[in-house]
Amino acid sequence: MLHMKEDADMNRKEISAGGVVYRLKDGALQIQLIQDRYGKTSLAKGKMEAGETIEETALREIWEETGITGKIISPVDIIAYKYNHPEYGIVDKEVHYYLVEAEEGTLKPQIEEINGVDWYEPQVAWNKQRQSGYGNNDVILRKALELLKISV
Repeated sequence: MLHMKEDADMNRKEISAGGVVYRLKDGALQIQLIQDRYGKTSLAKGKMEAGETIEETALREIWEETGITGKIISPVDIIAYKYNHPEYGIVDKEVHYYLVEAEEGTLKPQIEEINGVDWYEPQVAWNKQRQSGYGNNDVILRKALELLKISV
């Protein structure tokens, strides 16, 4: 069930949320990246369900896709784009990203949704994003790294 609403200009609107998940391991910062079902580097995210806040959506999707529970530290940014849905036509999509500190769990990719998930040193994560990620995620990862006081 897609959580969508009609807006004034009759485009459907879809809200998703996710996060840039990080952890400290042996004193070193690591960033979580997923490999999506299309083989691209990405961030855990997914569609909002009825009754959820955007923050709850972000944390649930991260847990479902990667097996990691976390806490939101700060909003990062929102990206917006349109896509053509086979049933609904043009959809206005908004994805809200948060900086999320990993708390517990074991990395376990949700194979129905993604191909893999792993932890990377920040510069390696940035290089992977630039080489095989979606262009509109560049700003998300860069802003999240800035919040973590890391320049790339």
